[in-house]
This record gives sequence, C-alpha cells and structure tokens, in this order.
Amino acid sequence: MKITRKEFLRLTGLSLLAGGAMRVVRAIELGGSGVRTAASQAARLGMVIDLSKCRESDGCSECVHACNAAHNIPEIANRAHEVKWIWTEPFGAVFPAGRASYAEQSYAKLEVPLMCNHCADPPCTRVCPTQATWKRDDGIVMMDWHRCIGCRYCIAACPYGSRSFNWEDPRPAVAKINPDFPTRTKGVVEKCNFCAERLARGMKPACVEACPQGVLTFGNLANPESAPRQLLRTRFAIQREPELGTGPSVYYLV
Repeated sequence: MKITRKEFLRLTGLSLLAGGAMRVVRAIELGGSGVRTAASQAARLGMVIDLSKCRESDGCSECVHACNAAHNIPEIANRAHEVKWIWTEPFGAVFPAGRASYAEQSYAKLEVPLMCNHCADPPCTRVCPTQATWKRDDGIVMMDWHRCIGCRYCIAACPYGSRSFNWEDPRPAVAKINPDFPTRTKGVVEKCNFCAERLARGMKPACVEACPQGVLTFGNLANPESAPRQLLRTRFAIQREPELGTGPSVYYLV
C-alpha cells in the first residue's frame, strides 16, 4: 500500500509523540530520576494464617462469609459446580507431608482456611492462551473475566485447586448482590484476588477485616518490617507443597 509524504510524516509524528509519552510515564513511575529506588520497588503482597488462633475459634467461618458477600460468590448446591474463593479442608488433607503421629493430634480436626496462593511463579498464568490471568507487580495473580474463554487450562495447571469454573449462570445463586463488585457469567474461571478492589481504596482484604480472632495477617512480604514478616521471624511457618517451586505467598503458622 502506498502512502503520501504527508501521511508518512503524520504517522511518524504520532509514533514520536507516543514514545515521548511513554518515557514521561516511565520517568514518573521511577520517581522522576529514571532509576528505580528502593521505595518504589514492586512489593510482594501475601498472607500469614495463624493456625493456633484458628483452632481456638473452631467452627468459625466469618472469613468465608465475608469473602462471599464482598465478591458475589454464588451458593450452588451441586458440589461439582461450586464456586469458592476461600474454603476449608482438614489439616491432614492440606498438609499430607506434615502428618507425624503425636504431633498431628493438635491439628488433626482443624479445618484449614485455603485460598489462591498468589504464587511467585504461578503456573496458571503461563498456560492461559488469552492472558486472562496474569501476575501484577505486587504479586497478586489477577483474572480478567472478559478475556477468559473458559478453556480451564489454568485450573489444570494450578496444583492447589484454587480456581473455580462457572458451569452455570452464577447470578441467580447470589443471595444478595454487592453492587460494588462485578458479577460473573457462565463459562468463566474465577478465584481469590486478595481483595485487590479493596486494597485500591486503602482497605484490608474482607477476610482479614472479618476475622474476630486475628487469624489472618496481610501485608508486604518484601518489607522486612511488615506485620507478616514480623510473624514469620518469630514463629515456624509452613506452605502448601513448596517443593513444587511455585513460591506460595500464603504462609501458615503452626
């Protein structure tokens, strides 16, 4: 296709303008100096869950209810079609390698809260053909439901069972719709997003805020002075199958 000299100059000018704008944006992101400072380095947001406190409030499910209400999660009776962002499973099923005769007794009946691990190296993002799931600079693994084509490759890739597929229209199964969060449609995958929408407003994740026992602690794992890091310095913690090399951002204090 032939273009005139005038069109060529116009297109070139637009390209230069776009390039200049990107440099300005990048300079702003880097603090105006062009060099990324320690304060502007990407964070790694994560969660620390105190199982001893969770055991004291046995049977409590406030974190699950708060998450469900905040994110319009449907209550579907068919277990094969259920959608979950936070759920619980027995300690022995969650940490099969951690079962050790008498030591196991203290947690044998405990239902452990589970969610997306927001892995440092998430296998789910690598297999998505449309980039509907991706990892943010702060470590949160996100979902774009408009780009999800329902292939479920991410579900197959996740070793923790942290993703749910909407086999049916979820909206009729939402008891009370929260207008501040979008509902989903049939045929898309969803999961915990660490309450990214609440973090953007300077709020804590809904599960953290709702827990009456202070079981869940959320913060920046990259900051040595953050609340999660202080707990990890003083208590022994385990992760779900760390040998897989995914680098979970959720730790459990035992």
